Amino acid sequence: MLWFRPINVDRDRDLVLAFRKDSFVVSFGNENDFHEEEYLEWLKDKQMDESTDFVLVQEGDAYIGQLELSIRQYEGKRVGYVHLYYLIPDKRGKGLGAKLHTYAENFFRSQGVSEYHLRVSPTNTSALSFYRKLGLTVIGEELDGKVTRMRGQVSGGNVNGRTAFHK
Repeated sequence: MLWFRPINVDRDRDLVLAFRKDSFVVSFGNENDFHEEEYLEWLKDKQMDESTDFVLVQEGDAYIGQLELSIRQYEGKRVGYVHLYYLIPDKRGKGLGAKLHTYAENFFRSQGVSEYHLRVSPTNTSALSFYRKLGLTVIGEELDGKVTRMRGQVSGGNVNGRTAFHK
């Protein structure tokens, strides 16, 4: 069973930095554009907002991932936004991403949005394949082609299997 615990930037600093750095390497091939202190400040600012849910993912005694979710405006519409889906390397490709996705959809549903977006590196073929499998579609390229924006629909009804600790 997976557990989702809110991030505390002071307590979880090293863990969230390691996870985010790895996500940069997977997405862009290196961590050159990752700035630790800017990221930590951004996390601190965002976690105070009630329209966010930034959590660490725990399986047993081990932290195996991280989710960063928020509500944003996009072209005049309120949508969910996935800042980060992350699993450690040895947990990828084992069906756990779908559980993170279920958690994300439940958060978006609780916030009253029916659509969510995310951005992905066009070279991250594993992530692109996963998102397409979930039913996301490409909206377009952003940041001079550095990322692809994708859109998904929040599925209806109650989804079981979510265990979470909230703010």
